[in-house]
Parts: sequence; structure tokens; C-alpha cells
Amino acid sequence: MTADTARVPPNPLSDNAFLADFATMSTFGATPAGGVERQAGTTADGENRRWLAAWLAERGFEVRYDRIGNMFGLYELVPGAPYVLAGSHLDSQPRGGRYDGAYGVLAAAHAATRLLDHFRANPGAARYNIAVVNWFNEEGSRFKPSMQGSGVFTGKLALQEALDTTDVDGVSVAEALGALDMLGERDVFTVGDHHTAGGVQVASYAEIHIEQGRELDKAGVPIGIVPSTWGANKYEISVVGAQSHTGATAIADRKDALLGAAKVVVALRELADSYGEDLHTSCGQLTVYPNSPVVVAREVHMHLDLRSPSDQLLDEADARLNRTLAEIEVVADVHIERRFAHTWKGLSMKKSSRRDVWG
Repeated sequence: MTADTARVPPNPLSDNAFLADFATMSTFGATPAGGVERQAGTTADGENRRWLAAWLAERGFEVRYDRIGNMFGLYELVPGAPYVLAGSHLDSQPRGGRYDGAYGVLAAAHAATRLLDHFRANPGAARYNIAVVNWFNEEGSRFKPSMQGSGVFTGKLALQEALDTTDVDGVSVAEALGALDMLGERDVFTVGDHHTAGGVQVASYAEIHIEQGRELDKAGVPIGIVPSTWGANKYEISVVGAQSHTGATAIADRKDALLGAAKVVVALRELADSYGEDLHTSCGQLTVYPNSPVVVAREVHMHLDLRSPSDQLLDEADARLNRTLAEIEVVADVHIERRFAHTWKGLSMKKSSRRDVWG
């Protein structure tokens, strides 16, 4: 779309209009507690995406999807110029918060529309084009890993591997996006050499997000700038024992996979406690086989993660975790298989970028 066709009349948006639009968005997948259930590629996620697509199209944006289902609302102000991207994600965790991600997407959409009004009133002032973005599967709840759409966009994740990822019911990312008719055939933007030819260039990206913690709230500070991100190691763990009947098998004879898994969960917390605030650990998902009330578990699958602002500390914690798993194998009489699912290194925002944000 181009600004000089003048097909969209000036449309100043008030804060009340933003709140009204956000209230509408929050109805998609709404939960009784006031949150949302909008996991990536689900019906609720698709409904919210279609609502946003219509909202953007009504205001002159061209809505496009790339090969991993990232959603873009493009507005061309300067033909041939790079795009400034702004946005976040619409998908949620199970029973997630309604502000997480969605606030950033809608804030970007409203801000972009106000900028367009400004540039229409000041012809020739724009140097870049504008795009609103909704990243696919940022949460990583239904499909693993998290930051999937943005990971493919930046070349951190392989496209085909991401498309082939399945949920617990065996539905792949490609199938879920295809069912929503939101899987593009080409890339929209060019970032590095891993994208299809013909994509347009990105000048910069900005995102507004609710605080992922409580520090600003505790300090009474309304807004802050993220100086860096934490690194993360994500693991898939299998604790393997031997299935037997609980009534017939003496405690001393059991190879209880669930006991081994429980010790892993406790060890994770103890590991975090030993580092204070510089290490977060969690076991967010645990699947027991055969999951019968009268059977000693033969196997438990677990998803663990370690997070830290220090890559060095993360490496140290990883080594300690590995030693602890070996100790648990002996104590619980089980076998533990561990593999890295994904590793994200911590990143720091350039000081010049922070100055630009503060203005």
C-alpha cells in the first residue's frame, strides 16, 4: 500500500479507542478469571488474528503471512525504503494473561496508525515504511520451542524443523497454520541469507511489553527499557525405570521413574536457591507412563529449563545439573537421558539503541 493514494482518510485514534479495541481482542479465548486461552494455531488464536487482519486492512495496511505464519501489516510510505517493524505476539500460555504480548501488538497497530496520520499531514517527512508484526508461537506452549516464529525470522531456527514440530495430539505447525489459511508461501522480509529472494529490508524493530517480573511495579516505576535478555538452556529429560504393580512390588525392588523425576524437580529448585536471583529453574511439563494409580511408573518425560543473565553461570549450572542427574540415577535406581532441546544466549541492547529509545 502507498500513502500517496490517499484512499484512507485521517483517522486519529484516542486512548479510549485503544482500550475498546483491546477489550474486543480480549474476548478471543477469554477465560472466566479474566485471562485468555489462545495457544498458537488454535481456533481462538485464528479468530484473534482474523480480527487484527480486518482492523489493519480497514486502515490501509496490506496483511501478509510468511512461511512460518508470522503476520505482518505493511504500509508503504517511501517506495523502496526499509521497514520499521513494531509488534509482539497474540498467542498465549494455557490460561495466560490477556496483556502478555497482545498489548504490544495492538499498541504497535495504534501507534503506526497515528504515525500515518502524522505523515499524511506532513508529506515527505517519512524516511521509512511501517509494519505491524504478530510473531507466531512466541510462547512455545502448544508447539516447542518458544519464540518459534521470530526464531525462524532471524535464522535462529530452521524453517522445516519448525513446520514439522507437532503438539501432543500429533498436529504439526504446518497443519495448524494451513487449517487457519495463514501459512505464507514466501518470506515477507529479508533478514540475512536464509530468506527467500524478493523480501523487503528491515531497518529496526521495537516492542512494548508488560513487565516480565515485578521489579518496576515494586519500585513504582511505570516504564523501563530492557538492557539485556537472559540466556536459557532448555532440556528434554527421560527418566526410565521399570513398570511393576504397586501391590506386588516391594519398595526395595522398585525402579520408580516417577521417584527419579520427583528428585529431579527438587534438585532443580535447590540449584536455583544456591545461586540466588541469578538463576531461574523450572520443570514446566511432566508426562508419566503408564500413568496408572496402581502401577510403578516405567518412564517419565520432562521439560526443564535453566535461565540466567550470565552465560558463564548458565554453563556452570548446566555442569552441576549433569552431575546431579548422575547422582539421582544411583539413588533412585533409574536411567536418565538428557538432551538439549534449545539454547538461547543472553543478548545486550546497544547503548546507542537505549539512547534512541529514551530520545
